[in-house]
Amino acid sequence: MTLMMKEIGSQPDVLERVLLENAEKVKKLCFEIKKRNIKFLYMAARGTSDHAAVYTKYIIETYTGIPVAFAAPSVITVYGGKPNLTDALVVGISQSGKAEDVLEVIRHARLQGALTASITNYDSSPLAVESEYHFSCYAGEEKSVAATKTFTAQMMVMAMITAELSDNDDLLKELRQVPARLSELIKETDSINKVAGKFKAMEECFVLSRGTNYSIALEGALKIQETCYVRAKAYAISDFYHGPLALLDDKIPVFVIAPKGKISGDAKVLMRVLNKYGIRTIAVTNDMSISKMASVVISIPMGMTDFTSPFLSAAAMQIFACKLSIAKGLDPDNPRNIKKVTITR
Repeated sequence: MTLMMKEIGSQPDVLERVLLENAEKVKKLCFEIKKRNIKFLYMAARGTSDHAAVYTKYIIETYTGIPVAFAAPSVITVYGGKPNLTDALVVGISQSGKAEDVLEVIRHARLQGALTASITNYDSSPLAVESEYHFSCYAGEEKSVAATKTFTAQMMVMAMITAELSDNDDLLKELRQVPARLSELIKETDSINKVAGKFKAMEECFVLSRGTNYSIALEGALKIQETCYVRAKAYAISDFYHGPLALLDDKIPVFVIAPKGKISGDAKVLMRVLNKYGIRTIAVTNDMSISKMASVVISIPMGMTDFTSPFLSAAAMQIFACKLSIAKGLDPDNPRNIKKVTITR
């Protein structure tokens, strides 16, 4: 078994630890947010961690009404800009905690008196030390270059913060069900492996979704890019009609990540368009009506809403990427040209 697959399989245990070990610190941070009447959330991240931030935007804004903005670190590190973050909660997300540009955003925020927090996999990392509140991924060492367990851990921390800020016990109860649902999905790895085997000649693809699962379209495309060397491009379904639709080709498969929920209607409209043009589709879903419209289906467990189904969609796309890489005769643990820790400024 590859390291990547082992780490994908460890996610239920990792998320159990995240839920347990970060609970008290989440309460303390949320008390401080309310006490200081924080006006907005400002997030700094790169790569996979940035996709966790995209998920955060949807869940935080929906449940709390607090606007979420994404940092452009070069404003500070390259141009010397000084964005006003006085009334913000500034969150830096980095698997290694060594991302220099994210670290500079946190330093700038602290100089302005902003409330700062970080999510990393290492409590002694520079980002963890620099921020006032640090939340650990509790993932253990992630040995595969492609991040998997740290990604869903980052999502879980931000979802926990959302539940606490919005005093939403129902959301918290649903988050606690995620590890069990993930375990159900991981048991179906063989079926995802069979789907991957059908696409071993794939050289390019689109990965589409909308809403909370748009973050998983971005992350799924990245996993396929880095482990399979496939030219994968992610779009929100709503954006795909604004130009990229012209790129449709019956030789280019399209992933549609569409668990049963608020975007089901949009996904069905998209599927009709794709079918009209004879496009081969791979639906990542638990919605039977969408499954019937797809060429191939990657099934995920039932019982999750729009804000927890991304954990299942993420794992499904991780497994697919890992198995496709192996089917192509590649090593998913050691992609060419990529290092585990990428330092940018």
